[in-house]
Order: sequence, then C-alpha cells, then structure tokens
Amino acid sequence: MQLAILTFFTMVAFAANSILTRTAIDGSHIDPSGFAIVRVLSGAVVLGMIISVRGGGLPLLRRNRLPGAASLTVYMIAFSLAYLTLDAGLGALILFGVVQITMLVHGAFWGATPTRRQITGAAIAFVGLLIALWPGPGGTTDPVGATLMVFAGLGWAIYTIIGRTSSDPLAATSANFLLCLPLMLIFLAGTGLTFSAIGIALGVVCGGLTSGLGYALWYSVLPKLDGATAAIVQLSVPIIAILAGAVFLGEGIGLLVILSASLVVGGIGWAVSARSLPRDHT
Repeated sequence: MQLAILTFFTMVAFAANSILTRTAIDGSHIDPSGFAIVRVLSGAVVLGMIISVRGGGLPLLRRNRLPGAASLTVYMIAFSLAYLTLDAGLGALILFGVVQITMLVHGAFWGATPTRRQITGAAIAFVGLLIALWPGPGGTTDPVGATLMVFAGLGWAIYTIIGRTSSDPLAATSANFLLCLPLMLIFLAGTGLTFSAIGIALGVVCGGLTSGLGYALWYSVLPKLDGATAAIVQLSVPIIAILAGAVFLGEGIGLLVILSASLVVGGIGWAVSARSLPRDHT
C-alpha cells in the first residue's frame, strides 16, 4: 500500500510540472526562458541538498555527463516554450507519447526483439499521437507548440536512455541539473528575460518540489517496480494532467483529445505489458 501511495504521488508530481509551467507562462507571470532557468536552478539546489544529506559526491566528470546535460537542456527549453500555446493536458500527452514511443523504438533496435503485440501497440500509440499533433479547428493543436513538445519528448527520452546505465541515477540527475544551468544561460542569453514574484514562485515549486523531490521520490520507488509496471504506471501522467488542466485551468476536453489519449495510453499499455523475445545473436 505504501509503495502504491508513493508511486501515485510521484505521478501527480510529474503531471504537476505541466500544470505549473502552463500556469506561469500562459498567465504571463514569467517568460519561458526565465521559467526554465528558475526551474533548473531550483531543481539543482534541492537535488544537491538531498545528495549532501545522503552523502556522496556529484559525478560531474563522466563519459555520459555532457550528452545527459545537453538532452536535459533541450527538454527544459522546449518544454517551457511549448506551453506558450499548448494546453497542459495536451502537452503532457504529446510529451509522454513521444518519450514512450521513442523508448519502445530504441528497445526494438538495441534491446530484445519486439513481439507482434509490442509492434501493434506502438503503432496504435503512434496513430493516437498523430491525432494529438494534427492541427485543425476545434482547439486541437498549435503546430509550433506541438513541434516544440516533440523535441522536449525526444530530449527527455534520450536523457532517460542515457540515465539507465547510471549506477546512481539520483546523483547523476543532480550533476546533470548543475551542468544544465550554464548551458541554458548560454542558449538563452539575450532573450529578454522577464520575471515576477508569482512566476519565480511557480518556477521554484516546479523545479524544487515537483521536479527535484519528484525525481528523488521516483528513484526511491523505481527499484521496487519491475520494468513493465514502471512503464504502465506512467500512463497515468497525461490523464492526470488532462483532468487537472480541466479543473484548475479551465481547459476543455474535446473528443479528439479523448480519442488521442485513449489510443496513446491504450497502445503503450498494450505494448509494454508484453514480453519481448530474446534477440538472436547467432
């Protein structure tokens, strides 16, 4: 029961990242670049404090550190910019769909041989993602925002794949957050940063609480979950974000969003619950 509760709160924290980002940026409390910087800085401080209390150093000089920090930078910047136009729930759905499909494709090429069920599930999820990305009338998707969120999803997927080889994911994430900050300052220099007290507060909560502490909580429960369960529980993130967006931000839940969410979540759930075939290396 305790594991289920902790896992649920972790998924809520992940969904809250979308709600907080959309609230801050759509409400003009802070610009996307400023929000990304505050989020990363707050996350680095909180994760660094956790590492200090736990003990152990930060693995700053590692082979995968620069690619990890670079992919995290892409995710953070694109994620913030995308919420200039996307609803919180739709953005989370696109992000989640791209991440999971990318990891399924990566597993197919560099992991175990995918089964017909996994291929079918990934195809269904991809169709659902195309529906979410398709621009048109009725409040579906802004193409620029959708493209940015696709890049955010690719950045987070690459970051996750790189992190799988880490012996201490929490310390690696702390190091990546720390190295991500100067990269962001370089890329975002001269973008005309604007801040307000509310925007900074939302960025601190998003970076320090729902990102920093959320990641720490996730790493504490992840070893207790098998791979399929860990993937399936993340299916709840876009659903939570869609519902929270409707309740707290007044975002509409249209038929296309429901159809897209059903296909993406159902397809990925069908795929990740199947067992892969051992790859033939003969």
